[in-house]
Amino acid sequence: MSEFRPEIIERIKLLEEKYAVMGQDLVSYLDGLLYSDYLTYWDYINLDVLLSLQQPKTNIPDEKIFIIYHQITELYFKLIVSEMDQLAEDAALSIETFLKRVERINRYFMNLTKSFEVMMDGMDPKQFLKFRMALLPASGFQSAQYRSIEIRATAFINLVDKEHRNKYDTNSSISDMFEFIYWKAGATELATGKKTLTLRQFEEKYTGELIKLANQWKHCNLWTLYKKLDATDQGNLSLINALKFFDVNVNINWPLVHYKTAARYLERKPEDIAATGGTNWQKYLPPRFQKRIFYPELWTADEIAQWGKGWVEAEIFGFRA
Repeated sequence: MSEFRPEIIERIKLLEEKYAVMGQDLVSYLDGLLYSDYLTYWDYINLDVLLSLQQPKTNIPDEKIFIIYHQITELYFKLIVSEMDQLAEDAALSIETFLKRVERINRYFMNLTKSFEVMMDGMDPKQFLKFRMALLPASGFQSAQYRSIEIRATAFINLVDKEHRNKYDTNSSISDMFEFIYWKAGATELATGKKTLTLRQFEEKYTGELIKLANQWKHCNLWTLYKKLDATDQGNLSLINALKFFDVNVNINWPLVHYKTAARYLERKPEDIAATGGTNWQKYLPPRFQKRIFYPELWTADEIAQWGKGWVEAEIFGFRA
């Protein structure tokens, strides 16, 4: 019988040390490894479970497109949250790591925005207008992960509705400002001022959780982390552009692609069709109305004035359709 290679013996010694600290016997773990089956692709990613998560409410075929794309979106959101959490937890955060993770986040959002054609061009309009009635009052508006990304991205005051923002400053109570967070206006009936059921459901489930999150991230959101860098690193053009592009991705590109899709499916004469959650999408989605900007300090007055009019991405970053 041939002897074990030195590197194998070294690994065994290291494993024995690892499990000794835990008060465990290495032999037992080796037995488990010996008797366990080989890992398969379908078991590793829980493929059967994943493919069972699509449960349409109707028998209209294109509803599957709607469900699967939103599930994919939430998975991308989970990747973005993971990148932001790792930035906040990095006690020795370097500009290289900061830039790398923000660029990753931008790629995730770019993939989401570009792939929205799956919904915008891929669904049959007649089918959508039928199966959407079975979804009431559910709405993508109710994505708590998306709201948590916004909270992690910026000082909370930048999420306050622009009509109320001047009442507060960065030291104001999160709970007080939360009452006027921008997206509430998008799910409030204009005529009566009443909250839609979509908003009431969302607030009941997530208000406490989101306020807690906002307080936790008050001193570790992306803007705060950026301001903790030294002056030289704060002036790094690559990092500044990455943060600005993140701002554009979330606050211009993402809402605009939703607006274009809503206009395609819901804009009808003589009047527009309401969204499934009753959101006022005509006023809620266009960036020029919300003027929501994560990093206003990084933009010029003219760029802010032109926010959402389509030229920022092309002129600043050179990205053109």
